[in-house]
Amino acid sequence: MSSDMQFSVDESYLVQTLSHLIHINSINPSLSPDGPGEAEAGDYIAAALERLGLQVATYELAPGRVNVVGALPGTGDGRSLLLNAHMDTVGVEGMTIDPFAAEIRDGKMYGRGAQDMKGSLAAMLAAVKALVDSGVALAGDLLITAVADEEYLSMGTEALVGQVSADAAIVTEPTDMRLARAHRGMIWYQVETFGRAAHGSRYQDGIDANMHMGRFLARLDKLEQELRRRPGHPLTGPPSLHAPIIQGGREMSIYADHCVLKIERRTAPGETEAQNSAELQAIINELSAEDPDFRAELSVLIARTPFVVTEDAPIVQVVDEALSQRLGARHPHTGMPFWTDAALLAEAGVDTVILGPVGGGLHSAVEWVDLQSVVDLAAVLAETAWRYCA
Repeated sequence: MSSDMQFSVDESYLVQTLSHLIHINSINPSLSPDGPGEAEAGDYIAAALERLGLQVATYELAPGRVNVVGALPGTGDGRSLLLNAHMDTVGVEGMTIDPFAAEIRDGKMYGRGAQDMKGSLAAMLAAVKALVDSGVALAGDLLITAVADEEYLSMGTEALVGQVSADAAIVTEPTDMRLARAHRGMIWYQVETFGRAAHGSRYQDGIDANMHMGRFLARLDKLEQELRRRPGHPLTGPPSLHAPIIQGGREMSIYADHCVLKIERRTAPGETEAQNSAELQAIINELSAEDPDFRAELSVLIARTPFVVTEDAPIVQVVDEALSQRLGARHPHTGMPFWTDAALLAEAGVDTVILGPVGGGLHSAVEWVDLQSVVDLAAVLAETAWRYCA
């Protein structure tokens, strides 16, 4: 059979599936206390995969938190491919549309998770349906993975890499239908400064932890400006940092004895946690040398590595061909400024790329996805599975 086979996407099925997924509240409970998690969405996806004839397994990670894996077995002599999307969404506070209505206007579907990333989940299901409807037999296994918790700590894909394996993967995070080969990493730091409590009138006794944190912040601001001047990576741009949370002090008339600062550092491919931590520790060391009363501690709360895959990786070549065939032109590869589960799959030894639909309003008041792009994504995923798994 020709490697140029064209697959027909059932657009009605895709739109209906996406609508049902948006109707389901799958807000991450780690972000919003009233969020129910992914269990209901997981049940829906598992049932849909079973109806398509796949072998389905559901893994409970915590109450209400699940991964769903569907397998379309190959004949056993081809490469295996894993398609990945997360089921959880951020909260709906501040949205100016009905987050669960799945309203369609001007070729766009609106709702929480429409682009991030229930459009991708629907495209994955529609791609499998296109393969099943065509009657083709893949040589290698195709795995459909719907995971939990990407919006918080990615416990879903962290567990997934111990549950299944594949030769390559496509993480279907939104990329506006551009093939992404890289993204930045992320490190969350905590810095604590320590002072000495005293009555506000006792300047000779008190040491102000907040003031000392101010010294640190002044040096941190200089570092942040310097980071933006670094070349970074050609696909992702430079590294960056910001200081989103600061807390210190207890009462107006007491010197603050403790101050806590949270820092988010976005890392470019090629940077390491050790290098970044050393830069922050150097600031602390300099300030301590200037003032023996200055005391501060640095700790890492979470670290996520950057991601990059080479242009000559087989999965890159196959997706590139399928994408250019569908869209009628070849576009330059891109990188993403945010972190994705692609890094975890790559760390597990799986060649990975990122490709997802066109849309807007991620994590904001009006989220939408372009329906034609979801159809195009489904077609590209089906064609990629046929080419790669052969």
